[in-house]
Amino acid sequence: MTDNLTRIDPKRLEEILQIAPFHRWLGLTLRSCSNEQLELEMPWRDEIVSNPAIGSAHGGVLASLIDLTGLYTLLSQGTGAKATADLRVDYHRPATSGPLVASGKIIKIGKNISVAETRVYGPTGNLLASGRGAYVC
Repeated sequence: MTDNLTRIDPKRLEEILQIAPFHRWLGLTLRSCSNEQLELEMPWRDEIVSNPAIGSAHGGVLASLIDLTGLYTLLSQGTGAKATADLRVDYHRPATSGPLVASGKIIKIGKNISVAETRVYGPTGNLLASGRGAYVC
């Protein structure tokens, strides 16, 4: 799938991840990176809670985590992914604590559009959300 692409060194990928202020605010860190998948971790922040009655995170934060993980999964394998063309998110249960772990895998690498899937897990391993993004290359 990635035969003609040059993988990005995980240390360099971590540096790139920290360039954007939003990524730094989320506290994203690279947990693992391989040919098969990439994992990002996001610590819990009280500022992401949108429903104080149950203490659950805003869905937009989970969608952002899915989007960023998909993009960085593609970047890690040397694709020229630059922007999100389409994003689909499914919410499975409320995220009520952290850290949150997002695991991304490549579905398709294309010349113009590449696709990645992401699953977001809570601290006990429960699936909280999942999604698929298409990215312009």
